[in-house]
Amino acid sequence: MPKKFYILCGLIIVIFGIFIDRVINLAYNKHDYYRDKYIAINEQYTYGSTAPRGRILDINGKVLVDNKGVNTILYHKQNGISKEEEIEIAKKLANITEYKYKYDEDKLIDYFLVLYPDVGDSLISDREYELYQKRKLSKDSLEERKRKRVTEEDINGLSEEEKYSSYFYYLMNEGYMYDNKILLEDIDEELYAKILENNLAGVFGEVFSKRYYPYGECLKTILGEISSSLPSEKKELLDKGYSLTDKVGISGLEEYYEEYLRGDKALYKIVGNNLELVKEAKKGKDLVLDIDIDMQLKVEEIVKKEMLKNRKLPNTEYYKESYALVSEPKTGNVKAIVGLRMITNNKDINFQDVSINVIRNAYTVGSVVKGASMTVGYQNNAIDIGTTMVDSCVKLANIPAKCSWTRLGRINDLQALAVSSNYYQFVTALRVAGYKYVYNMEAPVKEEDFNKYRDTFASFGLGALTGIDLPKEATGLKGEKIAPDLLMNLAIGQYDLYTPVNLLQYINTIANDGARYKLNILNKVIDNDKVIYENKPVFLNKIELEEKYMQRIQAGFREVMKSGTGYWYANPRLNAAGKTGTSESYIDSDYNGTLDAYVISNTFIMYAPMDEPLYSIVVISPNTANLKGKSSYQSQINRLIARGINDYLFTN
Repeated sequence: MPKKFYILCGLIIVIFGIFIDRVINLAYNKHDYYRDKYIAINEQYTYGSTAPRGRILDINGKVLVDNKGVNTILYHKQNGISKEEEIEIAKKLANITEYKYKYDEDKLIDYFLVLYPDVGDSLISDREYELYQKRKLSKDSLEERKRKRVTEEDINGLSEEEKYSSYFYYLMNEGYMYDNKILLEDIDEELYAKILENNLAGVFGEVFSKRYYPYGECLKTILGEISSSLPSEKKELLDKGYSLTDKVGISGLEEYYEEYLRGDKALYKIVGNNLELVKEAKKGKDLVLDIDIDMQLKVEEIVKKEMLKNRKLPNTEYYKESYALVSEPKTGNVKAIVGLRMITNNKDINFQDVSINVIRNAYTVGSVVKGASMTVGYQNNAIDIGTTMVDSCVKLANIPAKCSWTRLGRINDLQALAVSSNYYQFVTALRVAGYKYVYNMEAPVKEEDFNKYRDTFASFGLGALTGIDLPKEATGLKGEKIAPDLLMNLAIGQYDLYTPVNLLQYINTIANDGARYKLNILNKVIDNDKVIYENKPVFLNKIELEEKYMQRIQAGFREVMKSGTGYWYANPRLNAAGKTGTSESYIDSDYNGTLDAYVISNTFIMYAPMDEPLYSIVVISPNTANLKGKSSYQSQINRLIARGINDYLFTN
């Protein structure tokens, strides 16, 4: 057969395939979407406002986020309604509300041209109309010329009724024509009834669902916010049945679990100026979190108490916030997330919830990373169990000497963790890079030396995404320069920056004998008491390290709590394992390019009991002391916060 015949057959098959795909898409994949749009536009049906969202509960069923009904006035544009009729509706609403709702000054010129189109037309010359007719002047350009020629006297000539009616007119005309527009929300019964009694065309009332927080600001940034209408960056949701006036989760759990929390909107049939309910709204699904609100409140109470006490101590002028997290190491379930910032107003101190910063803000965390650093040393045969060194200072060519916080004598790998030797990590880092330390030596390092540390750190969760179920999680920050002193800084937590949840996953991984699990806030999703989704522990990776070395790190962390730098962070009788960290950094508090202070930040991580971990804890307090301040006092706030949390968790 001729070649053209096969080509023609091929084209027919392709076209037929596209046709079949389109039919399937219309009939099945987007059937409900297109059916609903058809009903809403052509059959004079309309949807109600955003349906009530699902609740958010703690692990014990206590309600953290609920809905309460608020009186809402909406508008649905009816077929054939004129601009003049809408202006009259807007004026009546302005009168009924007694000019309470402030208009936008910037929109008054546009509204003047809506009210007085003849005046606007008179502002355009015959020549300009001629250019417009010849398509040498666009409609937008014509309208812009009108706007520029409206005078201040014209605007001042508008009546109070006209000015205030602009508020409603623009709300009535925002978004798509077929959408319901929210005009007033959360109004009292008297005004609600008064508006509906006027029977204004297209204006109707609905008891709207508004978010209610029984525990106030507690966990507010983690729970998240919802928008007043569909944000521009979420326009893709229009293909999923949303309208421009719909509310949607824009942060925290409200955003992350939008698909479960959103409800199904009510459907109404338009009959004259009235609406007949066709399908009732259905509330969204409920989230049950791993968070224990009683634990959350207690940890918050402990943190607040110690923050207030610490603020009164000398050398704390740059200290403003602390973070505390509690989780179950074996599952990755997060039980409490506290992030508090002190806001000083005259002599009053208030607390702002900044708990969402545990996934976004990165800090120099200091010696807490040394468990991961020892892992790098073991992996690269730079050290072994029992390797000893005499603690001192490392002096490289053209680089100032770098030392431990004090001279610690001869120490082995276990003791190096217990007393937090920097020297031990410096020499180990040089060995990892292929050098045997000699005083004033040259030690050029390569990017691959940094990667040996960073790859292992990431396998613990340091500098990596933890998988926590919150939007916009950050990995932390990596330093960009390559130098031997910076490699040594990396090994003691003084170069790269990590988030609080990085540290939480890191300590959990050590508690789990090197098994790393995703962090979880959600426990399950329920619909009318029926579980429709359950969050199971998600295994991510296993640290590439022989069991004896992981046990050695765990033993070192135990020594930290028994007799080392972590002593008294928990009751000595508690079989706990952990690590403290102190970091130093400069800050520019007013962002003017001038460094204001050289500050200390404190970190602490632990888990207990060591043999069968029940809880893990992370505490971070940035900028607790100024090393160049008038006083030499260094805050003990992390020790006090950690001890308070430990006493609560393990003695109740």
